[in-house]
Order: sequence, then structure tokens, then C-alpha cells
Amino acid sequence: MFRRILIANRGEIALRIVRTCRELGIESLVIHSDADAGSLPVEMADEAISLGDPWCYLDGPRIVQAALDAGAEAIHPGYGFLAENASFARLCREAGLVFIGPPPEVMEHLGEKDRARASAIALGIPCLPGSEPVTGLEEAARRAAEIGYPVIIKAVAGGGGRGMRLVRSEDELVRLLPRAMSEAEAAFKSPAVYLEKYLEGARHVEIQVLADAHGRVVHLGERDCTVQRRHQKLIEESPSPAVTPEVRAAMGEAAVRLLGALGYVNAGTVEFLLDREGRFYFLEVNTRIQVEHPVTEMRFGLDLIAAQIRVASGQPLPFGQDDLKPRGWAIECRINAEDPLRAFAPGPGLITGYLPPAGPGIRVDGAARAGWRIPPFYDSMMAKVIAWAPDRPEALARMARALREFRIEGVPTTIPFHLAVLANPSFAAGRIDTRFAETAVSEEAVRAAAQSLRAASQSRRTAAQPSRTAAPAAAAQAGGGPGAGQADAAPPHDAAHASRRLAAIAAAVAAVIDRPHRIVSVAPVPQAPTRFLWGAAGRFELMARRRLANPAMDRRNHRADRPWPPQTFHDHR
Repeated sequence: MFRRILIANRGEIALRIVRTCRELGIESLVIHSDADAGSLPVEMADEAISLGDPWCYLDGPRIVQAALDAGAEAIHPGYGFLAENASFARLCREAGLVFIGPPPEVMEHLGEKDRARASAIALGIPCLPGSEPVTGLEEAARRAAEIGYPVIIKAVAGGGGRGMRLVRSEDELVRLLPRAMSEAEAAFKSPAVYLEKYLEGARHVEIQVLADAHGRVVHLGERDCTVQRRHQKLIEESPSPAVTPEVRAAMGEAAVRLLGALGYVNAGTVEFLLDREGRFYFLEVNTRIQVEHPVTEMRFGLDLIAAQIRVASGQPLPFGQDDLKPRGWAIECRINAEDPLRAFAPGPGLITGYLPPAGPGIRVDGAARAGWRIPPFYDSMMAKVIAWAPDRPEALARMARALREFRIEGVPTTIPFHLAVLANPSFAAGRIDTRFAETAVSEEAVRAAAQSLRAASQSRRTAAQPSRTAAPAAAAQAGGGPGAGQADAAPPHDAAHASRRLAAIAAAVAAVIDRPHRIVSVAPVPQAPTRFLWGAAGRFELMARRRLANPAMDRRNHRADRPWPPQTFHDHR
């Protein structure tokens, strides 16, 4: 097993990996940009390494060098950024580091969608009619006519919906092909695209696969990712309400056969389209852990991140296909800092209030908190809410309860959209396709959900109001008058209060430096502009607003090897 792992990612997935490393007894190292210096993964990791600029998560050579300098033995890429970059995986191997993912040769093969498609066809896995990579409009028009409209343009080296366009006529092809190629070039440094028959009324279903280096390959059932907008997934659930046991077995066998034939190792996801008649067609392979992996973890009782690490260290999978017994139903909603009433416009900014839901069957994966400023440079996802229950109706009800419980203030969220989806009769009945979110979820339904949340929030504030006035009223009834009650409610500014205040700050410092510390002096300072705060709640906000007499003892500065005060923030004085 590894002793130290560097996490080449940020946000929710970085924190997720840190927690698994801690459970496995592995030291975690997190790289971070200046924008993420006050983030939860940086705070929770055993060591944080600042790489400065916002785009450092894409700088493979610097990441590898940071891992070597820190004594790491392996790199976990998470998802996004360099997670599916074969050149980065090869760079890790050449440097003597273990890349926690598939071999670069297999990743490269499956990353080129036309080659992955050819492998599936060779193995007898159903695929939709499609073309070889096209290089110009004339060739594309000829191939589209042969396939038959509608067709979808896809980037050969792409994923995540980038470089993808739906085309229903030759006129649209003329207009959209240059845009798709330009987007593919910008995103993947390759303008190559190919055409594929567009399947009307389809569902998007994927199979989670685990493979070790000893030849064992298993699948962990399906996840239904049909609720998506502009090819970006919004809600995932498992099992799929449209997949029968026979189709599930056939899809799982096809996924295992494909990855086994290519010598795949570690976690991967084989994606399919499912038509109205229950026929499935190969779509692509994601050679990494997926955002929605907690849905599978909730049903199978496994830690997929831990499985990735164990497989990468050379351990065999401790279970076979027959040992995997799913139970119940799980659903996940991605909570993004976006406004669904303004075309899902991103809304980065300061989170002023944050209270995640809890209770039976609820899990929240996220790295947000009150006081954290969401940077504008990255994906807008703040958290994932996962609900598990014995059956689908109970899981949907549990998710709706959790979403209404989730309180996020200061930034817009997609919670109203998710509530509108859960209340939609077609979704409740499981009769949807990949166009559902864009065609069947009305703006009025989302607006009504948003108004309901605002009304509930206002009701909570109103209900809390009497408790704030109860003390003065009681004092007045006791004969002390209104002034007596107010005086009793306000904290006294005396020596005893000052002593308690210093003790509280000392306790906060002790929690950071892991040993008692006597506060020599504390001087209040003017409020800094919001954008220059640490961006953390509780003790870190407290510390950011006061000058400590002995700041060199703050472990964070030694851990990140930064001078005091941090150069990325203005002096709090």
C-alpha cells in the first residue's frame, strides 16, 4: 500500500479522496491554486502545496515535480482536469509515480471515440450507425446523408458535451459543423469530429466497472443519467427505472467484455444509450471515477475511491461478480451555483450561509461552507446530495425532503430545478428521455419551487422572531421594564466577558496548532474587503480578523510553505 498520495484536483472530489486516504492510513497531499488556498481540502489534507495560478491543475509537469519533491508515491487525478489525459498518465509513469487510473495506452485508445467505437463493433457490442472522422463539410454532408438525419456531431478526443451538436438537416450541418470543430480544437487541441445517428427518445445509462491487474473485471450495475442539460448530467439514479434484469445483465456483460479485452485496470464507466424498446447501444468509455460514483457506493456498500487505490497498489479485487449484491434505490442531485431561472447562469460569489441536510439515508459530498467564496475559474458544482431508500418512491421523497432542508445563502443554486424535476409526473413515473430537462421542466415549475423555498425560509425567520423578543418581554412582566430585559440579553462588556472571549480564541488557536497556546494580545482590526477573507467559517474567520502575537506557530503556514502574512491575501491589519 502507498504511504503518500498526491491529489491533483480540488473541491469536492479532492476532499473525498483525502477522507478515504485518512481511513486507509495514507498521508494525503493536495495541490492548490491561490484561489483555493482557504478551501476545505487544503485544511483537511496532511500537506498542502501551493502552485499559484488558477490553471495549475492542468500543469502536468509541475504537478509531477511537486509530487516528487513531496515524496509522494502515487497521484490520484480525481475527475476532470487531467484525469483522462493519457500524456499526464505517461508522464507519471516515466517519473516513477503510480497514476491511479488505467494504463496510458488504454486511456489513449478509449479516449479517441472512433477507436473505442471500432473496438466495440469488433467485439459484437451494438453501436449506432456512424462515420469515420470527417475533415470537411463536403465529406460530412455525404456521410450524414448516408446515415440519415438527425445526426449528432461528436469530438473524436472529446467528452462532457464539448464539441457536440445535434443536426437535423444539411442546412444545420453547414452552420454547426465549424462551431463543433472549433470547440473541439479549443477544448481538446484537436478539431477532429465524427458523425453518429441521433437516437430520438433515448435514455442515457452507464455501467460502473472495476478491474484489477490480475485479470478480474466486474461491474457494479447501472446508473441512469438521463436528466441532463446540454449534455451535462444533473440527476443520476440507480437502478434505472427503464432497465429490466435481462437488459442489465446484457449491458454489464458487454461492459466487462470490452474493458477486459483491452486490458483495462482500475475504475471505469461504459456508457450506453437505451431506446424505447429496451435495446442498448455503446456510446463511450469514461476512463476515470465519475462525479456520480456515490450512487453506486450507496447501493453496494463499497468505497470506490479505496478500491481504486488498492488496485493501483497492485492488490487484487477481494470480490467477484457473484459477491456483489446491490440493495435499495439511490439518487443523486448535483447542487450547482447556477440560476435555473436565468438559463443556468453561473453565480460564483461568497456563501453567506450553509446548512446541509442530514437524517436517515442522506449523504452530502461537498467542500463548500459558510464564508467560502466560490472562485469564478472552475466548475460551479458546490455539493452532491445523495438519497438512499429501500425503493424508488421513498428515495424520491427522501431527496425532496433533503433538498428543502438544504440552506445555501449568498449564491444562486439549482435546488429549485431539482425540486421541479422531482414533482414532475413523468419523472416520478420513470417516463423520460435525454431531452426531458430541456423540454418538460417548465420555468413556471422552477419558479414555483423557488417561491416555495423563499416562503419556507421567511416562515422560519418569522417563527424565530418571538424567541429573540421573549427575554425582554419576560423581564418587563417581572417588573424590570424593557430596558432591564435588553440589558440582560446583551453580552456585558466587562473583564469577565473579555476573559471568556480570549479563552475562546485560544481554544480556536489550539485546535489549529494541536497544542495549547496562550494569547499574548489580541487587537481588533478593521473589516477587510470580503474578497480578501480566508473564506472559512468559525475559527478561521475569527483568526483572519485579528492579529495573533505569534502567527509563526500557525501550522497552515508551515504546511503550505508560505510566508506570513500570505502573499495571496491583503494584510489583515
